[in-house]
Amino acid sequence: MQLKAKRKRTKMASPLVSIIMPAFNSEHYIEHALTSVINQTYPNWELLIVDDCSTDNTLKIIEKFCVQHAQIKYFQNTTNLGAAVTRNKAIKEAQGVYIAFLDTDDQWVFQKLEKQVLFMQQHDLDVSFSSYHLMNEGGKLLGKTVKALPVLNYNKLLKCNYVGNLTGMYNAQRLDKVYAPNLRKRQDWLMWLKALQKSDKTAMGLEEALAVYRLRKGSISSNKIALLKYNYLVYRNGLKFSTLKSVYYLVVFLYEYFFVKSKQTITL
Repeated sequence: MQLKAKRKRTKMASPLVSIIMPAFNSEHYIEHALTSVINQTYPNWELLIVDDCSTDNTLKIIEKFCVQHAQIKYFQNTTNLGAAVTRNKAIKEAQGVYIAFLDTDDQWVFQKLEKQVLFMQQHDLDVSFSSYHLMNEGGKLLGKTVKALPVLNYNKLLKCNYVGNLTGMYNAQRLDKVYAPNLRKRQDWLMWLKALQKSDKTAMGLEEALAVYRLRKGSISSNKIALLKYNYLVYRNGLKFSTLKSVYYLVVFLYEYFFVKSKQTITL
């Protein structure tokens, strides 16, 4: 999917937003992701890319965009370290008041930052997120949207991940930087749990879809056995729950995932 840019840009004086992007062998998708950032109507952003030892043309594409856009900065891992460590390296370099996230295979709509920063300011939020559309691996919109909950607290998030990481944003000036635990999968869920733990406010979701998520073959959402394994590890290793408590919350998660959260995906 290639989104069309809007020429009109916001003229509002706005705080810096740091955009975090880990990259690994993304030559087929990353150009679309980068284009969706540079065409944002919100002008005050920096994009921090950390390449995790890509072996394809990902780095060449990143370098091309860096030459053309001074707001994009990239770093390279000397060895392959995985998504969590790579994302955390970018967070460490971030200078923004707000921190947002975009993976190389996903995209934003062009008013994403403008609308979300305004939403956070209007509601005095520490954490926000939004609805998002779904596309297939080839970039075709599927006519489906995952709707954001209007309000989200820690206990609700503990049951299931309701924050699409490509839509999430937090106020680093208030919360300090929130890093992802070094787990192979589901680090983003744990990061948003930590953010809500640090905040004395509930998170809020924008009803409007501000991003597009690419469904990839072999993803955790399509592998039910992996779904069990990695979500158990969120509770056991990530949150340090006892085995019994982890199993209990895994049962809670499965109910929430299949009978509650599934109702948030609507067909347009």
